[in-house]
Amino acid sequence: MHGANVHPARGSFELTPPNTRAILLDIEGTTTPIAFVQQVLFPYARAQVREYLQQNATNPGVLADVAALRAEHAAEPPTQSGLPAWNPSDERRSAEAYVYWLMDRDRKSTGLKSLQGRIWEAGYQRGELQGKGEVYPDVRPAFVRWRRNGILIAIFSSGSIQAQRNLFANTSAGDLTPFLYDYFDTKTGPKRESNSYRVIAAALHQSPSEVLFVSDVTAELDAARDAGMSTVLCVRGSDAPVETTGAGHTRIRSFYELA
Repeated sequence: MHGANVHPARGSFELTPPNTRAILLDIEGTTTPIAFVQQVLFPYARAQVREYLQQNATNPGVLADVAALRAEHAAEPPTQSGLPAWNPSDERRSAEAYVYWLMDRDRKSTGLKSLQGRIWEAGYQRGELQGKGEVYPDVRPAFVRWRRNGILIAIFSSGSIQAQRNLFANTSAGDLTPFLYDYFDTKTGPKRESNSYRVIAAALHQSPSEVLFVSDVTAELDAARDAGMSTVLCVRGSDAPVETTGAGHTRIRSFYELA
């Protein structure tokens, strides 16, 4: 994987602040290659949406997702290009059309992310995604090292908590969920708003200054820093974000650089 073979000299983990008690991680481009998310998970969910909604039309969780999508649709500016109409007499088809529209725009919709998580869980249960959760090779060794050092590990992703758990339970490096203390998604708050990180620090029972946030998106890191967290910009080869110049955050190419 890009950047995965970068090993610092023994004991050179000086990039981790000494008061760090928890490490909060983004997923896409940080623990998991962007290509896996965009070329495996997203297409799988898109291909399954229609059948999944048909087969689970009375499932309470799915009904809750459809209700969330209905509310999000109602809040859309009517001038949005190509926005499909919502037909109250056919909510399933309305939700399906809106989901495709959201996917085409890579929107961080809470309703969409929850529904995608359910679809992926069904795929894992059927064995269609089993063992396919890709992580960079340095992730598992880092998880082992951090937990051995008494550091809590948590995830903050726009993907639903359910999707996060399924991903880390079914990775090519084995089940990584025993290493993870907690998971957070956009129900906590937007990833680019500082209050979300204050809420997460409180949930981890730490002060923000004791939490290190690692992401490949500078706007997220800016929000975390504004909340009082330490930050690290993860730059992994061709997965590196385009906005890496002038970010003002410590940069790493591998988790081997963090104690």
